[in-house]
Amino acid sequence: MDIEKVNSMDFGEFVDVFGNVIERCPLIAAAVWSKRPFSGLGDLEKHFFAFIDGLPLSGQEGVLRCHPELAGRQLPWGRLTAESQREQSAAGLQNLGAAERLRFTELTAQYRTRFGFPFVLALRLSDPAAAPRELARRLRCPPAQELRTALGEVKKICHLRLANLLGEQP
Repeated sequence: MDIEKVNSMDFGEFVDVFGNVIERCPLIAAAVWSKRPFSGLGDLEKHFFAFIDGLPLSGQEGVLRCHPELAGRQLPWGRLTAESQREQSAAGLQNLGAAERLRFTELTAQYRTRFGFPFVLALRLSDPAAAPRELARRLRCPPAQELRTALGEVKKICHLRLANLLGEQP
């Protein structure tokens, strides 16, 4: 879809289309709608990012908590959003062997306990085989640094999802 179409959307349509570019956060899309007109992908994502950056710490952590566990129990049951299902499936996370899944599950549980939100990784920009190593590396980060890193991953995911919706190359 082109940016003119985006700019012509009414509130409900905009939220329906863009309500999950930030995982399970249609409120962000609702707020961004009022910033129309947008000049293009970069302008649109700038408003999504600014909303996240303007949130207090608790709100930013809340955005992160809306993300599913990678390779978690929701994946095989199809309980993810359509976007997350596609991203995790394309990365092959549903094909992890039993030992790999157990190790990944243990690491994600440690991560959630340490930071209070799930491990977020822009899978489409990452080597899926490297995800466990990245998770182990990030487990050692100070909490403030990890919050910034995780929000950066949310923004990468947002960029990819927006580019996909607008039919542009990420």
